[in-house]
Amino acid sequence: MDNTMTFKRSAVALALLATFSAPILAADQNDTDTTQLETITVLGKAYRNTATKTALEPEETPQGITVLDGELLEQRGVKSVSQALRYAPGVVTEQKGASVTMYDNYSIRGFDNKNVNYYDGLALQYLNGWNLQPQIDPIAIQQIEVFKGPTSVLYGAMPPGGMVNIIAKSPQLQDSTSVGVATGSRNLMEASIDTTGQIGESNLSYRIIALARKQDSQVDFAEEERYVFAPSLDWQVTDRTLINFNLYYQNDPSMGINSSLPSMGMVTDSPVGSISSSTSAGDKNWSTFEREVLMLGYKINHDFESGWSFLQNARYTDASLYQENTYHYCDEASGYCDFNAQTGELTRNIYSTDESSTGFVIDNQLSKLVVTGDVEHNLLFGFDYQQLSGDAKYTTFGQISGFNVFNPNNNMIDRSQLTATSVSNDKVDVEQLGFYFQDQLRYNALVLIAGGRYDQYESTSNYNGFETKADQSEFSYRVGALYELSNGLSPFINYATSFEPVAGVSSFNEPFEAETGSQIEGGVKYQSEDGAVESTVSVFYIVKENVVITDPSSADYQGQLQVGEVTSQGAEFEARWYPTDTVDVLASYTYLDVEITEDGDNGLQGTTPIYVPEHSATLWANYYVSSGALDGARLGGGARYVGEMQMDASNTQGKVPSYAVVDLSLGYDLGYASDSLSGAQANLIINNLFDTDNYTCYDKYNCWYGAEQSIELNVNYEF
Repeated sequence: MDNTMTFKRSAVALALLATFSAPILAADQNDTDTTQLETITVLGKAYRNTATKTALEPEETPQGITVLDGELLEQRGVKSVSQALRYAPGVVTEQKGASVTMYDNYSIRGFDNKNVNYYDGLALQYLNGWNLQPQIDPIAIQQIEVFKGPTSVLYGAMPPGGMVNIIAKSPQLQDSTSVGVATGSRNLMEASIDTTGQIGESNLSYRIIALARKQDSQVDFAEEERYVFAPSLDWQVTDRTLINFNLYYQNDPSMGINSSLPSMGMVTDSPVGSISSSTSAGDKNWSTFEREVLMLGYKINHDFESGWSFLQNARYTDASLYQENTYHYCDEASGYCDFNAQTGELTRNIYSTDESSTGFVIDNQLSKLVVTGDVEHNLLFGFDYQQLSGDAKYTTFGQISGFNVFNPNNNMIDRSQLTATSVSNDKVDVEQLGFYFQDQLRYNALVLIAGGRYDQYESTSNYNGFETKADQSEFSYRVGALYELSNGLSPFINYATSFEPVAGVSSFNEPFEAETGSQIEGGVKYQSEDGAVESTVSVFYIVKENVVITDPSSADYQGQLQVGEVTSQGAEFEARWYPTDTVDVLASYTYLDVEITEDGDNGLQGTTPIYVPEHSATLWANYYVSSGALDGARLGGGARYVGEMQMDASNTQGKVPSYAVVDLSLGYDLGYASDSLSGAQANLIINNLFDTDNYTCYDKYNCWYGAEQSIELNVNYEF
């Protein structure tokens, strides 16, 4: 899109130019006269497409993929990956509402991601069974790629619904510095800097990103505070060799709360009282969530004279987390419940966790374009390895009664009177090794892809001397085909499998088997000749076996059950349309039908898992004013609809109601008001414009409010 509006940099345009120029850059990336091309390749030379681990275009991939570029994230004012995924088709995000902000939890095509998040193609390692995992702030994100369907063939352990890969901002050769400040609802205070460029006339280029943010939580007596420092350095060692060094440090002194509320008086009416979106079930004297993450990484990209290209991508992580929190528990089968529906009294269980982990992950890729007659082969061979060791201490401090959700008193716990009633320790070790290969070939208008992978996974958990192990291996594969018709339509079909190792034992003390899945998907991609319209329509059928779910009858919901089989079938549509040079429109729709189709032991056969709406849809549009009194302005906004979902796993407690939320985003290039303000841009963002109540629930005793109305005003100055 070539807007007449002269914003200093359009990430959408740069990303499109980078995508279309990728084959040229790959063929001759060392030409010293391509400085301008280098500066617009915002994704960096070491970037690899999530869907193929190559530099090939997503349009050539016979599988669904959604790309959320950095400009969209800025327009929507997102503060987390969870918020960024609000407009992604097939994704249900913010599963614990708006007040629990320390996790990026979501499901894709009906399957929970189980903390499987990727950053620049490498796993953000998660301490199995606990809370500790890095969470990347949007200030460091260039774009987010959502790959639909099984991806185990390239990444190993992965749910069959898909994956999210967060692409980091990379050093650029062209000098640029952006300074930003923001204020808004709930006492938001934010300052950031993003500076990049070449170091003198050397073969070094840098990027330094820093952020400080503080804001009150949506619930009472809690706040969110974060500091980020993310420098990176590109070293063009030779014409054929690039080394990137990168660091990501994040300190979260406070990240809100991690507790829920009963649905009565919230999702459903109660004659006793009501619960507002600011109500907290925690206590201001026992409400801590501190996290610190350090990640050190490097990439080596080398092009051999023979035409082979080698990429090694590695990262070391050192992380820690400490939380003080409360929870409540209900088991209708036994008649025990911490919540009294007649009075609103909630008995709270007091606990803390102290968690730490160190991990290392490395991915090695060898690729080459081979031409045999009329056939082009994009060959890829690789192996990756990851290792994680961690410790967690879980301490309980008994119960405290007398709290009423309809008249909350969040000042009841006296820290000096607390005595530990139990202490549990868990020692976790995980190792995974995978070997993979892939051939994506083109014959005229036909694109075929085939690949396979073998994984060996081992994990050990020593919980208070009781040791559980997993030693599982699996071969995963995928095949697909896409045909590019002359009218812009590209029908495609694929079949792919997934593998998820599972450690531990069930609530019945039975060892888990590995979860496996498969998907068959067919659809059509379309791109108009002038590029004004891009769309994808797909239908899919996914089967997942040996599925592990949380046991709703277990204390603190720590127990797990393994059900037989879950199927997900549905359809997705997404489109981007540029009707004029000054208008862009994004739209999506998802239909999902998910059901537990086999379960002989737990009584869940025929039920629908939680967090699965049958229908969901999004719409986003921007209008760039190019004349008149508002010349230089951007008028944008969108709406997102999420259909009703089951309230609990057994489907006996009713449904969480559907909702539709409207968001507004207004921007203005201040350079149009005065030449002295050239490079400055102001944005006003109102999320949930009409303050629509919305909810998510685990069951009727554990629900969360979605994000209430929030207003943000930010100003960014680029020079």
